[in-house]
Amino acid sequence: MPHYDFSAHRLYVDAPLLPGARVDLDRGQANYLCNVLRLPEGAKILIFNGSDGEWRARLEASSRKVVALVAEEIVRPQESSTDLHYLFAPLKHARLDYMVQKAVEMGASLLRPVLTRRTQTERINLERMRANAIEAAEQCGILVIPEIAPALKLEALLRAFDKDRLLIFCDEDAPVRSPSKALAGLTDTQKEQPLAVLIGPEGGFDPAEREALLALPHVLRLSLGPRILRADTAAVAALALVQSALGDWRS
Repeated sequence: MPHYDFSAHRLYVDAPLLPGARVDLDRGQANYLCNVLRLPEGAKILIFNGSDGEWRARLEASSRKVVALVAEEIVRPQESSTDLHYLFAPLKHARLDYMVQKAVEMGASLLRPVLTRRTQTERINLERMRANAIEAAEQCGILVIPEIAPALKLEALLRAFDKDRLLIFCDEDAPVRSPSKALAGLTDTQKEQPLAVLIGPEGGFDPAEREALLALPHVLRLSLGPRILRADTAAVAALALVQSALGDWRS
């Protein structure tokens, strides 16, 4: 993303954007702009909604309680993203927050918690996940907000799995070999398929789960190297490998 102004304030808004569109802000957004950042009326910030590109907008505050942004001009058209699903066994709060933010930064288009037999926590706050995804997008100049999908048990996920999607199955029990070479060895057809990356729980997959995963029509069992990685570290490693070999890092 050359010549991008990362010093500019950015805000996600849940409203259509077009020239002259007025976006009324909720209390939290108004407080952030007016009281935390102390922006004056008429200040310019960047706004995006995940579908209409990025816009320069003007701050209007008719009162302390009524604050709006008025879209003036588009500064970046909406970009497309790699069709990349990130599937993961849920983690506890702080580490889940970190993992969601990093998955967004790495270009995941969908995030879905997957409950396995060895999953250590099943309580998942999807609203908190979405808030973390939006925050990561705001801070990193990202225009696409990934879909936050509801949790599924692994068995249900496999029953409904898109047979045309290539699953990168990160398996701690896989033979250790170069993951870069494994990804590079895929066929040209496989390299053009929509993608999913699966990271399991820190207790690993059980044998029956592994057998079911390997029975999918398009699956690559991938080792992430000679060391056992924590799940949040594995997320960054796996998504970086996949984006560099198959995703939008190739462009």
